[in-house]
Formats: sequence, structure tokens, C-alpha cells
Amino acid sequence: MQDGEEGVAVSKKTAGWQTAGGGPWTHGTPSAATAGCHAAVDVSAFLPENSVSPPILFLFFQNCRQLFLLYFAYIFFICYLCAWNKRDFLNYKMAKIKTIGILTSGGDAPGMNAAIRAVTRAGIYNGFDIKAIYRGYDGLITNDIRPFTTENVSGIIGQGGTILKTARSKEFATEEGRKKAHDNLAAAGIDALVVIGGNGSLTGAMKFAQEFDICCIGLPGTIDNDLYGTDNTIGYDTTMNTIVECVDRIRDTAQSHERIFFVEVMGRDAGFLAQNSAIASGAEAAIIPEDSTDVDQLARFMERGIRKSKRSCIVIVSESPKCGAMYYADRVRKEFPDYDVRVSILGHLQRGGRPSARDRILASRTGVGAIEAIMQGQRNIMVGVRNNEVAYVPLSEAIRSDKPFDRKLIKVLDELSI
Repeated sequence: MQDGEEGVAVSKKTAGWQTAGGGPWTHGTPSAATAGCHAAVDVSAFLPENSVSPPILFLFFQNCRQLFLLYFAYIFFICYLCAWNKRDFLNYKMAKIKTIGILTSGGDAPGMNAAIRAVTRAGIYNGFDIKAIYRGYDGLITNDIRPFTTENVSGIIGQGGTILKTARSKEFATEEGRKKAHDNLAAAGIDALVVIGGNGSLTGAMKFAQEFDICCIGLPGTIDNDLYGTDNTIGYDTTMNTIVECVDRIRDTAQSHERIFFVEVMGRDAGFLAQNSAIASGAEAAIIPEDSTDVDQLARFMERGIRKSKRSCIVIVSESPKCGAMYYADRVRKEFPDYDVRVSILGHLQRGGRPSARDRILASRTGVGAIEAIMQGQRNIMVGVRNNEVAYVPLSEAIRSDKPFDRKLIKVLDELSI
């Protein structure tokens, strides 16, 4: 069949159909301009004999080539996006963030300087400007903000405390204080803020981020180890080592003078420091918030030791405004007046000292993780390490969720203290 004849055949099968305004869908023989197009696809092969095909179906077959071209163009575009260099995409996504601010807040913890160093070096390596904020949130309010370079953090990885100083800001707790802090932050051109601190500091960061839509990244810097979302916090391991060293020294004098010592350690509302330092130092008991211990229980424990001719004993007590080491020591004195009962409150001794290798590594990993989180577009999260992997957890979850306490440790200490 010739081209013209085929066009006539197709037109006959579609007799009675006509587009609004005429065109090739008219009765009779198709025009020369459309004959070639009609010859391209023999639609009659797909239709029953004497059937009539609607124009829209015929148009579909006529334009299938264009549809296939559009489809392949779409596939190519998707593949191009997938193959787009990841870093270029992230840089496009985070184009607004060019300057990162860093501060330390709340109680100091060994390893904070290592975290400052990691954030600064990783930030500069990835093309960000770094600005240091001195004295925590107070520095934002007083505009104590300074440019930071790698020279500023040279040689600080092994130093205790924080070179940025720290404070517990009362003014930042007010709306006026946070507004002033935001104005200074904006004036300094800071687009993202890295906060190194504990529960209270990260609570402030979360509120600041919610009120002013700022990218805030938290690092867990606290000796208490009470933040959810990370196995350990920066400073916890060093403080554990300090407590154990102190208890070892106290035991020397306790055994020499046959005394009972109540040693009070920090921990806020968590007993991680007390429980684990008691196991590591060989203490006879630990009094922690997670396990209620009344005086009667303590008295029975003392009696058990007396029956075994024990004349010295060390009890680790987690700090508490109501029932600290002094409270338990007074009660035991009344129960056992013949015993020499003493109290040792370690206090801020626990915060000082050069950070341990574990804390330096943890601070370095989370510091680099903070920069990576910013590059990935993360906002308002805390960077921790869980199961030896860097992990992100929302700030709200980190500060509001209770960190799981391994109650098996209580049984371990009880069995070892006989």
C-alpha cells in the first residue's frame, strides 16, 4: 500500500470524527502534509475490523515518539541529580551558612578545649569562618565575639577547662537577654551556633533556635553523663578517673584510722559517676538517685561489715540538696556512735585536670561531627557517639529524655562489697 493509500485507509476508519477547527481529522483523503505522519504508524493493525478510533487515541499513537523522548529526558534528569557531586549539592543547600560561632556554657568539663579545637579546625578545613564567643551566653549578650583561626586552638587539646571561659547566664534566661544575644549574633554575621555544654546549656540553645530560627548544634560537654543520645559525655571519663584516684587516697587513711568515709561526688540528678566510681575504686556502697537507699538499709549494711570485723568502709554518695553525704553521715553516727565517721566532699576538684585520651577522642569526633551536621543541613540537634558511631539526636530529645541506667551495676557492686 502506498503512503497516500494508507492515509486514506486510516481516514476511512475514523470517519465521523473531526477536530474542532478541522485539520487532518476530516472526511476524505488526508492532505499531503499529513500523509507522511499517517504512514508512520498503521493504527488499523491495532484495531478491530470496521471499528472507529477516537481522535485522542489516534493522536496518542501519532505522538508516541515525542512521549518517549520526554520520558527518556526525565530519566536522564533524575540520573543527573543522583550523580551530582554530593558536596556541591550540600554547599548549595547550605549556601546561607558561611560563619559558625562556638561557645562553652555551664559547668566546665575536661575535654571542652579538645571540642573547641575540633570544631575550629574542621570548620576552617571545610571553608567556614569561625568566631569564638567568650563566657558562654553572656558573651553573646555583651558582644564578646572574636574571629578564631587554627592558631588560636594550637596546643589546647590536652588542656583542662575551656579557653573560651564559661558562665551560667541568668540574663539569657529572659526574652530581653535572648533578643540582645540574637542582635549581636546577627551583627557578627554568624549563621550557625555550636554550643558545648550540659542539660541547661542545650536547653538554652533549643529555646534560642526556636525563637529566632537559628541553626544550633549541641555537643555534650558535662561530667554528669546525664544527656540522652550519647553513650558518654565529654568530661565524664576524666572525672571518673579523678574520683577513683581520690578514693584510692582516702582509703589509705580510712584503713589506717579505721574510719567510715562518706565521699560525695557530683552527678546532678544522675548516679553514673557515683555508681561506676564505686565499682572502680572498690567502695563498699553507693547511694544514687536511681536506687532509693534509706538509713535502715545502710545500717544493715554496716552491721554486716562489723560482723566480718571490718573497721573501715567507704560509701560513695551522689550529690543531692536534700540527702548528701553529710545527711547520711549524721544518721550513721547516731546508729553507730563507737565508729569514727568522716565526710569528704570532692567538689570542684572533679572538674579539673588534663582530659583523658577517651575524652579527647570523644570531643574530637563530636566536634568534627558538628561541622558535618551543618554541611548536611541538620538543625537543632546534639552530636553524640552511640555504639562507637557518631549519632544525631534532636535537642529536645537529648535534654528531656531520661538516659537509661544499667541497674545490673547495682547488683555488681552489691556482690563485690561482701
